[in-house]
Amino acid sequence: MIPLRLWIRMICTLLILSLISGCWSSREIEDLSLYVGLGIDVGQETKFEKTIAAQGGGYPKEENVTATVQIAPGKSSSQQSEQGGSPSSGKSSYSNEQLTGDSLLQIFRQFALRRDRPLIGHHLKVIVISKDIAKKYGLQQLLDFVLRDNDIRPNCLVLISHHRALDVLTSRDPSRIPAFYLTGITNNSYISNKIMEPVSLAKLDAEMQSGSSFLLQNVLNADGEDKFSGGSIFKAKTTKFIGELSQTDLEALSWIKPKERGGVIKTYSKEGFTVLYEIKKKTTKIIPKVVRGDISFHVKAESEGWLMEDWRAPEKEEKGAYLKELEKDFAKIVDQQIDQMLYKLQHTYKADVAGFRDSIRIHYPKTWKKVKDNWDEVFATVPITYEIKTSIINPGSSTE
Repeated sequence: MIPLRLWIRMICTLLILSLISGCWSSREIEDLSLYVGLGIDVGQETKFEKTIAAQGGGYPKEENVTATVQIAPGKSSSQQSEQGGSPSSGKSSYSNEQLTGDSLLQIFRQFALRRDRPLIGHHLKVIVISKDIAKKYGLQQLLDFVLRDNDIRPNCLVLISHHRALDVLTSRDPSRIPAFYLTGITNNSYISNKIMEPVSLAKLDAEMQSGSSFLLQNVLNADGEDKFSGGSIFKAKTTKFIGELSQTDLEALSWIKPKERGGVIKTYSKEGFTVLYEIKKKTTKIIPKVVRGDISFHVKAESEGWLMEDWRAPEKEEKGAYLKELEKDFAKIVDQQIDQMLYKLQHTYKADVAGFRDSIRIHYPKTWKKVKDNWDEVFATVPITYEIKTSIINPGSSTE
């Protein structure tokens, strides 16, 4: 007869083995194609697609959209070139593959006909949409499949390319994966107010569902190098691209948005020398006011920063009246930038991407109910005043 103690040991052993046996439905990562970047361009068939179609390998579709998937790890340059990708010298850390059609879902399923490993979007880092296709179709249309797909994480970054999304997702450095590089640039927003706070897929969906106009970060490309520059404006009702803000406009917008720090202000002394102020801390308050149905806003923004560069002759002291004069000069520069930016938003594009709508919605909910359906048109006529204060709390280190 087997002792009770031995029975207990056998049962415990079986239970432990069942826990460490692994997941029955698991798939090895080597057997998957993880795409980390997605580019959406105006439809333009690749040479590979045209050759296949000529052999009878096509299917009924319109050439509306070209989707680029960036897969990591990549292939050799010859393999990429054969399959309609973007070749680079030698072995690449990624591969770009393209297909054209009128449905993103159908395009993704077509990849199964040319790859031995299925596409998996669990690790998608960035979606790049070209400005040209964003003029033709609203983002609500272009991203409908992406927003419904449970495979794609809602925290992936959304960017707008000035030209083709494929160019932004292509690097001359084979060791660099553009999707990771682009997400890394957003981490620099704490030192530059020319970089917007990252807009994720989830945040973009919330903006579109709320019926508000919104802004997305622009990315430019030249000679295989990417650069963030300005932002693209999308209209509330259509979710289509309607215009752009420059780098300087984004600097001005940061004084209205609740961004705590980051950025520099440049002015010139009376002698014509360059002087730079770096923002270390900033507070912004938007004060809405409604009088007999008339809406107005007043923006109060204060910053503390360091005098980080002064090209004047070194024997001149940097204190007292001179610093006070510089503070006024820096505030004046910001005033000019804000004035230029607000003119574009209110008169050129008639789109509130600065967040004034949230202020009136919170403080005057009854008024908001009356104007929310045509807020952009109301915003275009609303008086906006602003008060900027800059304080130099540290003149910087001295070499004397």
